[in-house]
Amino acid sequence: MGKFASDAKELLDAIGGKENIAAVSHCITRMRYVLVDPKVADIKRIESIKSVKGTFTQAGQFQVIIGNEVADFYKDFTEISGVTGVSKSEVKSMSKQNQNILQRLMTSIAEIFAPLIPAIVVGGLILGFRNVIDSMEIFGGATLVSQSQFWAGVDHFLWLLGEAVFHVGIPVGICWTIMRKMGGTEMLGLILGLTLVSSQLTNAYGVASALANGTINQWNFGFIKINMIGYQAQVIPAMLAAFTLAYLERFFKKIIPQVVQMILVPFFSLLFAVMAAHFVLGPIGWKVGSWISAAVYAGISGSYRVIFGAVFGFFYAPLVITGLHHMSNAIDIQLIADFGGTMLWPMIALSNIAQGSAVLGMIFLQKRSAKAKELNIPSCISCYLGVTEPAMFGVNLKYVFPFICGMTGSCIA
Repeated sequence: MGKFASDAKELLDAIGGKENIAAVSHCITRMRYVLVDPKVADIKRIESIKSVKGTFTQAGQFQVIIGNEVADFYKDFTEISGVTGVSKSEVKSMSKQNQNILQRLMTSIAEIFAPLIPAIVVGGLILGFRNVIDSMEIFGGATLVSQSQFWAGVDHFLWLLGEAVFHVGIPVGICWTIMRKMGGTEMLGLILGLTLVSSQLTNAYGVASALANGTINQWNFGFIKINMIGYQAQVIPAMLAAFTLAYLERFFKKIIPQVVQMILVPFFSLLFAVMAAHFVLGPIGWKVGSWISAAVYAGISGSYRVIFGAVFGFFYAPLVITGLHHMSNAIDIQLIADFGGTMLWPMIALSNIAQGSAVLGMIFLQKRSAKAKELNIPSCISCYLGVTEPAMFGVNLKYVFPFICGMTGSCIA
């Protein structure tokens, strides 16, 4: 047994014993439990354990903050309890039994967009750097790119990467993640996403050729134009198309004899999904997405933008607690597609900084408490780097007033 054997045994008893644990896993700093009956867990007793820095419940998971030695604690806990650990993805799947309908919806949205976040971050950094070198003036009002062949080449190269992320990667990635989540054939999702973006290239070539030889007429120009603007980096059309493909694949698997399913199910599923996406779902989804992004953009840039920013800044942290903040990913991508950028990310960063600063205040107030330091300091650092849950659940919500202070600071900022 390891050094956490005694604490692990006490936690097992306080949590309701082995029979109250449906699944257990761990992340970087926390033990993650799916409990059969969350009400059985004795929170006060658990938080009094020496190794425990705090507890909170999120998305159906009961999480116990241990710190950087959580892997050693996890090993001792599984040995003592006899509970076989599972992966974090399995814990997330099993935790849905403790979620209401809204929480399940938010979890589903998070599972769709979470795999896309690294690509979005990289694309944003690349395009941001391009904006810098594009606008950097060196002498006589001339820009760096216009005067330097090297930097002009860098600018064009980075454009390729940025466009690949936002104009190709997003629709394809959404179709892939939805098919993976729905248990469908992921390769079909990738192909469906590629048809959404390849139509842009085909139609762009068609418009250019038709305009050049004068054969285009008003009807087919309008149709081509809808297809060109309907799918480029659009979120809602890609989501509608992917869900349609997933349900079509399930439907055809039920009605087509198994002996020919390998041939006919992919053929009919993809064929009808692509037709639906291009002729029905694309125009509808594009319109709905444009309405949403236009409304948010009006709030960000309109006459009442100060009020919008203050309200968003104040309430974003509570959205994180409920899981509703995952909806902002879809809105961000739509804003990038329609307006070339999003001001929500800087506002979200301000909220994270404000909550981290509230923890920084608690570090000062609790400077004589060694146990508080073990949680406060790493929580503050991770919060400044964008991971806010340890700070909010482990510190700010525990004492309430730091959480309100963070919300107020974010509102003012």
